[in-house]
Parts: sequence; structure tokens; C-alpha cells
Amino acid sequence: MSVIIDVANLSKTYASGFRALRAVNLQIRQGEIFALLGPNGAGKTTLISIICGIVRPSEGKVTVAGHDIIRDYRTARSLIGLVPQELTTDAFESAWTTVSLSRGLFGKAPNPAHLEKVLRELSLWDKKDNRIITLSGGMKRRLLIAKALSHEPQILFLDEPTAGVDVELRREMWGLVRRLRSSGVTIILTTHYIEEAEEMADRVGVINNGEIIVVEDKAELMRKLGRKQLTLQLRQPLGEIPPALQRHRLELANQGSELIYTYDSRAAHGEGDGIVALLDDLTAAGIGFKDLHTTQSSLEDIFVGLLRSGR
Repeated sequence: MSVIIDVANLSKTYASGFRALRAVNLQIRQGEIFALLGPNGAGKTTLISIICGIVRPSEGKVTVAGHDIIRDYRTARSLIGLVPQELTTDAFESAWTTVSLSRGLFGKAPNPAHLEKVLRELSLWDKKDNRIITLSGGMKRRLLIAKALSHEPQILFLDEPTAGVDVELRREMWGLVRRLRSSGVTIILTTHYIEEAEEMADRVGVINNGEIIVVEDKAELMRKLGRKQLTLQLRQPLGEIPPALQRHRLELANQGSELIYTYDSRAAHGEGDGIVALLDDLTAAGIGFKDLHTTQSSLEDIFVGLLRSGR
């Protein structure tokens, strides 16, 4: 898969002396959904703003489909649609006027059929003549997406796109994102809703204190860093963990009626500390169980763990 955004050694220090980004290197693949996660103040919005040409970098280089964002700004920017966090629209324009104007700002010839398609996909067609001030918060959020798509970009940045919208609308927007990706649009998503990244993203990047601490395919990240728990419901409660089981680093729960074994999924069947060895030791110790079940780390668990470890 070819690279459509290439960020090399990118840093940003503001006039106040605050260093928002520190030698960031990142490549976004064409046609993927890439989720950028990080706490408030981590540098997500600064990174997006630089790629989109809104903020100038202090150091480093960014190219969009091979076009330098500074030397070839107009071409690079024309390839990008940006949906910002803030609702920034002229309250007294109609929905149709604002998407038409957005398309014209990029030098695109009028294309009413495309604008109609975008508004219909976002359930805004019946509101096309309404002034923006009369729209609900969710409709205004969708209108920002319509504006970003008006000039038919190859890349779409969604900066916290579902903040403040209800669950039903969030699901609709997820569906739109998938349709866009299937049509060839590259999606870069920042979100506080980690379930969005878990459900939609192909790859995940985590940024903290202005540094990218991990970039990985979502499935591979969960395989590498996810942990599983095996819970054994015992036939007879235990007052303490017997010495013969100490090497497995077990926990007693539910007043001694459950044993919890936490393990790396890669080592689930390994020798010494694997599940098979644990079950053998339970049998040898005469400890019976009546049921068992497993749970696996979510992407949120992994994200929190990465921030705590400072990776």
C-alpha cells in the first residue's frame, strides 16, 4: 500500500516556548483508516493543523501525495478535507450555500449533483435551504463533514468528529466513514471514544507529550500488547493460593471462589507459565473448578497502559 502522507522529523515550538511536537515521524497509507489517540494536550490537533497547512512547523517536512505542504501548498491542501473540532460556520447562511462556497474556495467547478449526494448521505438534504443557526448540534457537526467533502478530497481528517453527538448519529457517521474508505478516501481520525478506533481503524497511533509512542496495525497492537484473563470458578473456595501454584501469579477473587490468571496471549500455550501448565498444577494440587471463561484487553486498556508506561 502506497504512502499518501509522509511526516519526517516534525517539531513545533510556539512563541511561548511550549514544544507541542517533538521529532514526529509518521506515514499514513493510502486508503486506510488511521486512528490517532492521545490525551488532551498530547499534540493531536497541532499535528493535524500542520499537515493541513494551518500551522507552520518549526522543523521537519510533510508531504501529501508527494507535494510539500509549504512549497506546494495549494496542491497539497486541495487533496485534504478537514473536519475541525469546533463548529465554525456562518450561522446565517443556508446549508447549501456553505457547501457550495467551500467547493468554490478550492477552485472546483460547480457540481450540484456531488453536493446533493454528500448532503443526502449525511441526512441533510431536507435541510439544505435552512439557515445554519436553526440546525441542531448534530446537524451542524454533519454539515462540517459535508463542507470537508465538498471539493472531493482524497484525504479526510476528522478531529473528534462525534464529540457531542448521540449514539445513533455516531453509528451513522461510522457508516459514512466506512463508505468513504471503500471509495478510496484515506481517513485520519482523532477521537476520545476509543471504541471508535477499535471498531473502525486499520492502524492506530498513540501520541503523548508531542511524541509518537507507538504506531501499529490495530489487530497486531492488540495481539502484542493485549492481555487475557482466565477466570476459574472453583468447586471449593480457597483461603489462600497454595505454594504449588505461586509461580503462576494468580489472584483470588469473589471471596476465594475464583482464581484469576492473567497472561500474554502469545504465551497462552507456552511451556512453564501457560494455561496447560496451570491446569496440570491445579489437578496435581487437587483443586477442582466447575467453570471457566476468558476476557481480553480492549484497545482502551492498551492505550491507558501505554500512557502509564511512557512508551
